[in-house]
Amino acid sequence: MTRIVSGTVGGRTLAVPPSGTRPTSERVREAMFSRLEHYGVIDGGRVLDLFAGSGALGIEAASRGAAEVLLVESARKAADVARRNVATLGLGGTVRVLAEPAERCAARLASDGGAGGPVVPFDLVLIDPPYDLAGAALAGILVDLAAPGVLAPEAVVVVERARRSGEPEWPDGLVPIASKTYGDTTVHYAEPDRPS
Repeated sequence: MTRIVSGTVGGRTLAVPPSGTRPTSERVREAMFSRLEHYGVIDGGRVLDLFAGSGALGIEAASRGAAEVLLVESARKAADVARRNVATLGLGGTVRVLAEPAERCAARLASDGGAGGPVVPFDLVLIDPPYDLAGAALAGILVDLAAPGVLAPEAVVVVERARRSGEPEWPDGLVPIASKTYGDTTVHYAEPDRPS
């Protein structure tokens, strides 16, 4: 069972796809969002959730005050579950679901700033890919996110990976600011490189 931790729909449960996704545990989500609230990127923010699965991370952000959330999920069944979760929780005015590969969405954002959804720049990007996603594929997504205009100056990018995967390959334009390990999962945080 996946449950929203806090906010306007805190305590409500989400449907999850029968297979093909790995929901972030409630403990990890609670710790992650505590840190993100400290960074000040949720309330009123624009959020991009790549590899969204059931939408738990993006919906948690919406519950905690995000103004716009775009859930991006390539698996049709998972995208349908995410749409149902958004509708059931009454978040249709805040959260949209885009059924396409995260890599394609990130490339389009880098090239023209348009995703057919919320206006960039994004204040928060949540990336929770399958643990078997190749490091090079993740690195390509991060390069696209670091393109001019995709991220707000004070944005935070969060990458959740298996502990054994190590630190993501951060591109020029993104600077790691923290990481925290919870069992087999490590959550990495980065921000845009701001010229001093």
